[in-house]
Amino acid sequence: MDLNLSPGTRSKLTTLRRQYFQLVDPAQLIWPDEESLKAVDAQSWMFNNLFDVDNISYPPPEQYQLRVLKLLISKLERAFVDPEKDEISDDLMSALSVLLCSSIPPEPISVQQKAFVTYAFPTRSNGDSVSDDCTVTVLESRSVLSSFGTTGLRTWEASLPLAAFLTSERGRAMLEGKRVFELGAGTGMLSILCAKYLGLSGVVATDGDEGIVDALKSNIFLNGLDAEESSHSIIRTAALKWGWPLDASSFAEDYGMEIPDVLLGADVTYDKSAVPSLVSSLREFFDLNSSLQVLIAAIIRNEQTFEAFQNACKRNGFSLDLVDFPQVPEYLQDGPFYPTSIPIQIWQITRRGECRDGFSL
Repeated sequence: MDLNLSPGTRSKLTTLRRQYFQLVDPAQLIWPDEESLKAVDAQSWMFNNLFDVDNISYPPPEQYQLRVLKLLISKLERAFVDPEKDEISDDLMSALSVLLCSSIPPEPISVQQKAFVTYAFPTRSNGDSVSDDCTVTVLESRSVLSSFGTTGLRTWEASLPLAAFLTSERGRAMLEGKRVFELGAGTGMLSILCAKYLGLSGVVATDGDEGIVDALKSNIFLNGLDAEESSHSIIRTAALKWGWPLDASSFAEDYGMEIPDVLLGADVTYDKSAVPSLVSSLREFFDLNSSLQVLIAAIIRNEQTFEAFQNACKRNGFSLDLVDFPQVPEYLQDGPFYPTSIPIQIWQITRRGECRDGFSL
């Protein structure tokens, strides 16, 4: 249905949709102005794109849907001036009634359950013009604690700026036709994005936890990719514990890929005790391919921890260069969405004396 929406309203609604399916906290959602919001076509768009669950493949949890819909209706009621002309659409009210009558678990329980989360990465052509979205849907636990050993069950914020960089013109040029290997893949969002959209030769998503690797396969299937260990699979999964030796002669047999060209890692430097094992693995990969390029995205929660990682890299003869890809302020983000209160940096790591294949930082 071709709805009569202004370009500005359509753009804001599109951003809202991306936030909604990423399960951004309702209090942080960016809405069109209330005058635009109350328009019949805008209400129709929101029902069709957010709340028509019969036609949405991977909807948010009902608890989240209800919170957002209540907030929307509150905004609409405040915007109404003439009761005879202004009204909430029947479809939205019907969706609210269904949710209110559902047996929705309390929020403390709901947030512990796995949910579908869709990350959108707008691709741009002709400068700032958005042509389409690269989207990845994963089933993840939004509320996990690292002390419980469940960090791989959710997508951590550092992967989002890294993914945004990889979908940029510079990132695509770096990965096109290359063999890519991801450390600490967790939900697999980053590897799936690479496999679906970035034209690489192949990608292996690894994690140190066998259970996480099994969950990875489910997320690969959700995105219409083949996770089977066959010759035509562009994405594969494998268990890899940091610090364990890599065998060049059996690498292809173990991981279904020849020696990689690019190594990726997002939020893998958070634990100071794991830094020696991580750097040991980096050294093993550089021994396999001295011209390997490594991209590490890190949330700088603790400067001492990240300094320990940098110092360990330097002791092993690695060069570290900060990639010039600034964080987007939260109020300007149009996908993906991540907090900027704590710095997130992307670092390129190479072995000293090796070329960077013309990649410009």
